This record gives sequence, C-alpha cells and structure tokens, in this order.
Amino acid sequence: MTSLPDDRTILSAIEPLVLDAGRRIVEIASEGFQAEIKADESPVTKADREAEAILLSGLRRQFPAIPIVAEEEDSAGLAPRETGDVFFLVDPLDGTREFVRGGDDYTVNVALVRGGVPVVGAVYAPACRQLYLGRPGFAELVEADAGHRPLARRGIGVRQPSVPLVVVASRSHGSPATEDYIARLGAVERTSIGSSLKFCLLAAGKADLYPRMGRTMQWDTAAGDAVLRAAGGLTRRLDGAVLGYGAGTVPGDEPFANPHFIAEGMQDGAGAPRGTDAALARSDGA
Repeated sequence: MTSLPDDRTILSAIEPLVLDAGRRIVEIASEGFQAEIKADESPVTKADREAEAILLSGLRRQFPAIPIVAEEEDSAGLAPRETGDVFFLVDPLDGTREFVRGGDDYTVNVALVRGGVPVVGAVYAPACRQLYLGRPGFAELVEADAGHRPLARRGIGVRQPSVPLVVVASRSHGSPATEDYIARLGAVERTSIGSSLKFCLLAAGKADLYPRMGRTMQWDTAAGDAVLRAAGGLTRRLDGAVLGYGAGTVPGDEPFANPHFIAEGMQDGAGAPRGTDAALARSDGA
C-alpha cells in the first residue's frame, strides 16, 4: 500500500462526510420513508442507503487505496473479506430501529482500523447535532448548527469511576447475560441509550461502563470504540483481552462479528473500573 495521510488528516477528511450523511438522514426523516426488513431481520431504510453512498463516495475519492467494510454493502455481499492491515469500517445509520421509531439516538459511524485497532473514529448524532471525534491522543465533541456545520468544539475525556458506577446499556438490544452482569455489579446508576452513543457517554465522562453480552458487528462499535480509546478508555472482551478488529475475530461467525465485550472509562490501579473484576469473577461466562 502506498503511503497514507496521517491520522489528523484522515479524521479531518471524515468529519465533513459524516456531517453531510447526517444532514441527509435528517432530510429523509422529514420527507418520510418506509422501512424494509433485511435477511437478518434488521430494518433498513432509504436513509441507510443514501448516507452510505455519501460516505463511500467521499472515502473512495480521498483514500482509494484503503478497503472499506460498510454495513449495507456487506448485506449485499459486496464487502471485501480480505482487508489487509488498514481498512475503514462504516455504519451509515447505527440505531436504525430508533430512527424508524422516531427516536433521536441514532448515529453515523466511520472508523479507520490499523493493525486490529480502531485508531480514528467519528460518531455523529444528527438529531442531536453532536459529533464525537477521536484519534490517538485527541478526543473532542463538536456541536453542529442547524445546517450540520461545525459550530463549537471542546475536548473530552473519561472520568474517574463514580460511586455508584454509572452503567450504560442498550435501549433496543438487551440480553439476560447483560442484565445478570449489571446485577452482579451491585448498586449502580443505570442509563439506556441507543447506537454507538453508549461509547461516547463513556468518552465524555458521563458514564463508567458499557457491558454488551449480545451480538454486534464491528461497524457498530469501531467508531465509538476509537473515540473512547482516544479519550482514555478501553474496550475488552470478557476474557480481559483488548477487543480487536478484522475478519474472523469470532470463529464460526460472520467475518466482522464481535465477541461479547465491556467498554470501560478510566481504569483503576488494578486495570479496570471498580466492580468489574468482581462481577466477572462471579459471572457464568455467558
């Protein structure tokens, strides 16, 4: 592969693409749309497809040498199965169920993965006009105006674990294993939100843990995970290993499926937020 731009340049190029995709999603929500059901029983809309077209066109024009794994192309059998060491993961509309229901917590996600690590990420919540950006050593929240243009910026970072812990969980994809894990933490404050905004709450210092003992795909998590890591957090598999990205990380599953994981804000001296080790020790491993 030819020499690539640095992470700062790549993130600067991604920013206007996700803002433009978000603008189009909001337009389609206003115009009205019909939801369809894909083979995996998840919904898809005109907004998913048009947002993905905006993102892929821009990324391929600016970074033709970098492979792209995008949700809707993958559903159509068009995603590459061999990506090499560097590739993009794209979810044009994460939280489609929330979008279809008229909710606000859906996002546009783009991440650059290098060596199995999500190193650059952009997560845009167009209904809230909040854009989260991350690259190594740099994480920020950008407030956008009504035209989905950058308005104000501020740096963000994870916080020291609170007492009680604030645990964020999926709004639409709960599971008994996740509920059991949260129960084993003891007294916690719980909040529910859709899409990759769960990672962003940790990155912005508004929550401490995001456990996910349910199925996700890598395009669901990579951008938010990149922002979280840039802000000082980390995402681990249940065995304690850092969550990795690339084809085949879950043997026997689809190429870009994720294992179960726990996203963490600032770690304590033992290497994890307070309560995590004890909860996993009592967990049945589900």
